[in-house]
Amino acid sequence: MKYVDEFRSQELARDLASTIAREADTGRHYAIMEFCGGHTHAIFRYGVQDLMPANVSFVHGPGCPVCVLPIPRLDNAIEIAERHKAILLTYGDMMRVPASKRRSLLKAKAEGADVRMVYSVADALKVARANPEKQVVFFAIGFETTTPPTAVALLTAEREGLSNFSVFCNHVLTPSAMQQILDVPGQSIAIDAFLGPSHVSSVIGSEPYERFARDFHKPVVIAGFEPLDVMYSALMAIRQLNEGRAEVENQYTRVVTREGNLKAQAMVAEVFELRDSFEWRGLGAVPYSALRLRERFRAFDAETRFALTPSNATDVKGCECPAILRGQKKPLDCKLFGTVCTPDNPVGSCMVSSEGACAAYWSYRRHQAGEALPAGEDEFGEEAAA
Repeated sequence: MKYVDEFRSQELARDLASTIAREADTGRHYAIMEFCGGHTHAIFRYGVQDLMPANVSFVHGPGCPVCVLPIPRLDNAIEIAERHKAILLTYGDMMRVPASKRRSLLKAKAEGADVRMVYSVADALKVARANPEKQVVFFAIGFETTTPPTAVALLTAEREGLSNFSVFCNHVLTPSAMQQILDVPGQSIAIDAFLGPSHVSSVIGSEPYERFARDFHKPVVIAGFEPLDVMYSALMAIRQLNEGRAEVENQYTRVVTREGNLKAQAMVAEVFELRDSFEWRGLGAVPYSALRLRERFRAFDAETRFALTPSNATDVKGCECPAILRGQKKPLDCKLFGTVCTPDNPVGSCMVSSEGACAAYWSYRRHQAGEALPAGEDEFGEEAAA
């Protein structure tokens, strides 16, 4: 398939691996944080880490919006459905994420709450139109990638006068999380460079990352999701570090520009404003890291409509999701991984989310080192030669 197969070429991957091994200085270690959960899954699905020399390692960052949502916000969502009897609409990843007391939206649904999975916020508008007698709430979650569609839905609801529709807004911002990782005492970790998220950057552009290169002297390379994208981005970061440079480079030029999607940015700015602070799982309270609805759209704000207040719930004792999201630990460092916590019985959000690091380790069997790949497949998911 054009623009896909060429980014999964085994021959090019071997050439890139040889180049990286040749250019990586054996006298130092390179720790590169891939911020996006999509990169984490690409790294393990295609065995990218195994193609790196021993002194080049990927550090998993907090780039999974489901994973970084704190338990009190999920408790609020369950409250909307159960106590206020609203139709709560959410993306599939959120259904099984554990809330306090090991509850989840899926369990709330099983107990009679009207919780439904949707594929887009447009589906939520359809439900609101079809149920004018019911309050319909869209559980909005995600980084800058999913924020513009929520803005479109709110503008549509305003135009149509959908008074039974509201949004529980949990949209968070990537640059603020990067700032927290680099700048807050007690959160700092040994990171040499970042792989910037690709879909997020298609909206906000590469310009917002320039201050990290300038102020913290950390290279940032905007990377695509295919295995060769990740490998070449790692090489670009290694070259910057070898040369003592700290710049923002864009490997994903087929999608990302410096200025980003100006139309989407303008729409988001029309609908949303910054929160003073927002709690992130693993990072704590991060200043100016999330969005809320502007006063003009406050009638569509579920937090206001249902007078929501956060609970005091905390993570399950022994769950290392917070440290994993900060890049301080890996899934195998968690004593619950693969024992108490599995995809069928997730304890932490990193296991249940499709972009979580624990889910990546489990799905691609990093917990079973040396296990063979499925018959007939190589590490790139291609049919093996006979």
